[in-house]
Amino acid sequence: MDIVLLVKAAIMGVVEGLTEFLPISSTGHLILAGALLGMDDAKAKVFDIAIQTGAIFAVILVYWQKIRATLIELPHQRQAQRFALNVVIGFLPAVVLALIFGKLIKAHLFTPEVVASTFILGGLVILWAERRPPTATRVYSVDDMTALDALKVGLVQCLAMVPGTSRSGATIIGGMLLGLSRKAATDFSFFLAIPTLIGAGVYSLYKERALLSLADLPMFAVGLVFSFLSAWVCVRWLLRYISSHSFVPFAWYRIVFGVVVLWTAWSGTIAWSG
Repeated sequence: MDIVLLVKAAIMGVVEGLTEFLPISSTGHLILAGALLGMDDAKAKVFDIAIQTGAIFAVILVYWQKIRATLIELPHQRQAQRFALNVVIGFLPAVVLALIFGKLIKAHLFTPEVVASTFILGGLVILWAERRPPTATRVYSVDDMTALDALKVGLVQCLAMVPGTSRSGATIIGGMLLGLSRKAATDFSFFLAIPTLIGAGVYSLYKERALLSLADLPMFAVGLVFSFLSAWVCVRWLLRYISSHSFVPFAWYRIVFGVVVLWTAWSGTIAWSG
């Protein structure tokens, strides 16, 4: 058993769990962390996607009461049916575009330079969104969303196909700009993550199964466990944070971090690899 590899897997799991649901891009951080740790080959890219499932288990645990109630009421309760349908509607655009453009994006955009640039651009967008005159809030709960609201948020989620953009950042900020309250946008972002990330993980594992063997199981297991634990802590913290804070600190973090990555890449201080 390669202890060093398991330690690297644990680090990547923590990075995934802490960044998946904050508006700072988990994919971007995994690309950069993988470049530093030497985990940037084809198998590592499958690992990065697979350990997202651990983070999703944390969301399921935090929102279990809502999920359980929806499943129980789904056969006969109109509100539960509408909520489930909205999640499906929000999920579908990412599926379609990923099937069409996924291979092209992975081949050309999964580089530290692209990630750093989108970090900075995303930070500027968050600053603009938080400082513009507030949009009139129409939706205060995910149960009040219409199918059109779900579709719009689902389309915004597609922006996160570009690494460094942040799926949670796009859906939360996009939802707020579309008239959702900060709480409703955050909740729907989390619910939308469940089919999106589980689907991506299962598809990636199936598609790249030839790269994997039973010897890889400990590495994946460690990554999943650490992803779950760190995500559980992060999600619970974020839900408390948004009740009285804006996303401006995350915007500045993105900008500073992106500038640092670009500077180290251009100066040769760190030999980033794509």
